[in-house]
Amino acid sequence: MIWHKKPETNNWQKRIEGTIVAHLGIELLEVTQDTLSARMPVDERTFQPMKILHGGASVVLAETLGSIAGSMAVNQEEFFVVGQSITSNHLRPVTHGWVTGMAHAKHIGKRSQIWDIEIWNEEKKLVNTSRLTLAVIRK
Repeated sequence: MIWHKKPETNNWQKRIEGTIVAHLGIELLEVTQDTLSARMPVDERTFQPMKILHGGASVVLAETLGSIAGSMAVNQEEFFVVGQSITSNHLRPVTHGWVTGMAHAKHIGKRSQIWDIEIWNEEKKLVNTSRLTLAVIRK
């Protein structure tokens, strides 16, 4: 298991109140031994002017997943993580429903982490793939 201690998504729900995560309707779903998943609605909060999922909203979902997962992989009393870099490839448009993302660690080091995040539509077709680099910082 990659988590510092037993992970729970319900602890994060309170922490995301009043943030872009809550504004976009992102919901944490599940933590497994080495992944974190969440979903986001495709609606007026996440549309671009052509009424398709905004690429920036996909990046917000990806960075949210990677950042929360990265935080759960460190001792939060001593460290925190911040995003350093994200690359994102938008593969197909989505016009309605929900998209679901999953973060998986590629590297968890003492000073940095790298997370791969994939986002799918309701038909399980890949919509976006992103890679997030996090800095691990001592408090």
